[in-house]
Amino acid sequence: MRTRTKLYAAAVGLATTGALVLSSGGASGHGYTDLPVSRQKMCQNGMVTNCGAIQWEPQSVEGPKGFPSGGPADGRICSAGNTPFASLDSPRTPSGGAWPTTRVTGGQSYTFRWQFTAMHATTDFKYYVTKQDWNQDRALTRADLNLTPFLTVPYGGQRPPQTLSHSGRLPSGLSGHHVILSVWTVHDTGNAFYACSDVTF
Repeated sequence: MRTRTKLYAAAVGLATTGALVLSSGGASGHGYTDLPVSRQKMCQNGMVTNCGAIQWEPQSVEGPKGFPSGGPADGRICSAGNTPFASLDSPRTPSGGAWPTTRVTGGQSYTFRWQFTAMHATTDFKYYVTKQDWNQDRALTRADLNLTPFLTVPYGGQRPPQTLSHSGRLPSGLSGHHVILSVWTVHDTGNAFYACSDVTF
């Protein structure tokens, strides 16, 4: 009887430890941008095919927060450093074509939209865009981006609704193909969510 009690206690202890490990690993869920449509959302909705695991979980592009001084490494920004989502980092789609773009107008107001599957306490949302002379033939790096966000939306630790829209002015003076990097910083973990959207100014 005593042995059975010890085994039960050990099992409970292991289960509790496992739960703590899972919960301390970061946020359990998630979000992505669909305005402008992000690479992960294009993979999910079939606009781009053969993307791999990301097509089933566009909400899971999660990595360390603190961009640009911290965060995912150069060349792995669009995947947030997640190897199963590496197709998002490539300058070409898995089929070899260009990533489809959303047409936008510099200097004009644009409504950005996030979809969430878990509404985490939020520090802010920040938006970055590539420089006019960025290198389109390699995976995105900090050198390709204007590292001052063109839009910051503070959120003060609040939890967003399932769908959140906010508007901001797009930078002027850009033309052609660019990438907008959207970063959702979670307030109470060490992580953030990243989304790369291809646009044409």
